[in-house]
Amino acid sequence: MSHVTPDLSSLITVLAQPNFIESQSDIDNKQFVFSYTITISNCSDEKVQLLSRRWLITDANGEITTVEGDGVVGQQPVIGPGKQYTYTSGSIFKTPLGIMQGQYHLIDSNNRPFSIEIPLFRLSVPNLLN
Repeated sequence: MSHVTPDLSSLITVLAQPNFIESQSDIDNKQFVFSYTITISNCSDEKVQLLSRRWLITDANGEITTVEGDGVVGQQPVIGPGKQYTYTSGSIFKTPLGIMQGQYHLIDSNNRPFSIEIPLFRLSVPNLLN
C-alpha cells in the first residue's frame, strides 16, 4: 500500500500587510520606507520549518532587487499544524510605489524540501493610487 503525501505547498498560505512609514522616509531624497507584516498559516496536519527566503523587489522605475537568505528576521521558525507565524520586516524604495513577491523554502516533518510562493503585494505611499 502506497502512502500519498499531500502537496504541502497548497496547505501553507502567506498573507502580506504592507505599511508606509512616513516618519522614517525622506521624500525629498527619494527614500520611501515601508514595513510589511507577513503571516504564514500552516493548514496541514504536520509541522513545517521555514529555512530560507527569496524576494524579488521591483520599484516603480522597474529596478529589480533580489534578496536571498536564511530564515526570516534571523529565525528559521517551526510552524505546527494549524498554527501561524507572523513577523514584520521592511524595505526602502527609491520610488513611492513598488512590488514584492518571492518564495519561502521549507522542509516538512520528514525533512523533505518544498517551496511556497509569496504572492505579489504592492507597497504604496497612501493616496498615491486612487
